[in-house]
Amino acid sequence: MTRICHIEIDDTGLPAPSPEMEQERRVAVFDLLEDNSLTLPDRDGRAAPEGPYRLLLAIRERRLVVDISQEDGTKVTEFHLSLGPFRQVIKDYDQICQSYFDAVKRLPPSQIEAIDMARRGIHNEGARVLQERLEGKAEIDLDTARRLFTLISVLNHGV
Repeated sequence: MTRICHIEIDDTGLPAPSPEMEQERRVAVFDLLEDNSLTLPDRDGRAAPEGPYRLLLAIRERRLVVDISQEDGTKVTEFHLSLGPFRQVIKDYDQICQSYFDAVKRLPPSQIEAIDMARRGIHNEGARVLQERLEGKAEIDLDTARRLFTLISVLNHGV
């Protein structure tokens, strides 16, 4: 049971996302809950508590907070990650997403496809940064990392 069964986003005090970003967030949460992988390492010679896991994502004091609990709500662990390593890739991702949203409204499919390919490349880069930042704390596959990166970028938008 190395999976996420519930995800909560605490965006208290942050500006509301644009309608497009809110849609990205809904899709990421839906896709994440449909298919994901989260494995916690053993610590101090003890096996990690079993999942499925509940995740809470928040930004507090300019840091990403990842709070993990078991399905019944029993707290497992909490990580506080610096947003510094994410800043440039989130900025690039936000810009390419805005270009993509604008392109969908007025450009032919061939140009939209080119922008979407660039968007996917930046998205993969953000996912790799997240996997690196979680090294030793949690292991996630690329698809899970991509979806979580989407949620992080939406959360970070207001910071």
